[in-house]
Amino acid sequence: MEINQKIVNDVVKGLGIKPDKDLGQNFLIDTNVCFKIANELEQNEKDIVLEIGGGLGSLTHYLVDKSSALDVVDIDLRMCNFLNNVYKDNANIINDDIRNVDVSKYSKIIGNLPYYITTELVTFLVERAINCKKMVFMIQSEAVNRFIDVSGKDYCAISVLIHLLGDIKRCFSVKPGFFYPVPKCGSTVFSIKFNENITNREDLVKTYKFAKQMFLNRRKTLLNNLSRYLNDKVFAQNILKELNILETARPEEISPEMYYNLYLKIKTI
Repeated sequence: MEINQKIVNDVVKGLGIKPDKDLGQNFLIDTNVCFKIANELEQNEKDIVLEIGGGLGSLTHYLVDKSSALDVVDIDLRMCNFLNNVYKDNANIINDDIRNVDVSKYSKIIGNLPYYITTELVTFLVERAINCKKMVFMIQSEAVNRFIDVSGKDYCAISVLIHLLGDIKRCFSVKPGFFYPVPKCGSTVFSIKFNENITNREDLVKTYKFAKQMFLNRRKTLLNNLSRYLNDKVFAQNILKELNILETARPEEISPEMYYNLYLKIKTI
């Protein structure tokens, strides 16, 4: 069932399903935007697909017929009851917090993520969805840079992991007027396409955790942070020298690949 402004109004009026501000619920009401987001997933019949935050089925409508296995997770029982009435024969509706779900089996993951826990959810999914080939998410526009940037003030540890695991792309923007209720900010759709030939995933995840420690004090130099991490300033100086990293460099000036090299150097010594 395509979701548009009229249908949302009918559902809200007829079933009393109103968006919950505490859950960050904003329903997409533009069918063209919904189609574009779903199309970014490049879904096929062999995929095991997970949709996060099904809501009233804005994206679900475009996902149900393209693969043999679709799970839709929503923390709101009201939404799950509605989705079950519409899609019970085509999708498995799960009423739970996505953070309680084993996401390791899914090959494609998509969702309109709640703004208030965006970073936590993306981190959870990137780290644990070990068989995923592609993810497509819509999030608050101002939060996108923390996943895409590899330098500057928005660059952080999760960006290190994403870039080591695959390629991230900013797809398109979505105006506030395409939602009900209308949010105060714009949204952006982005995708992560994972390298399917990775054999060192465990080391890459450990690199992320190492980088996270370096970013805890991003105002300090990498030398200071590394010295504290190793509890040995001379050791830290020698490692940076071997890798041709300036002692005055700060955490946001080090590329994902260099963080990986730093981790490997520490690991082997």
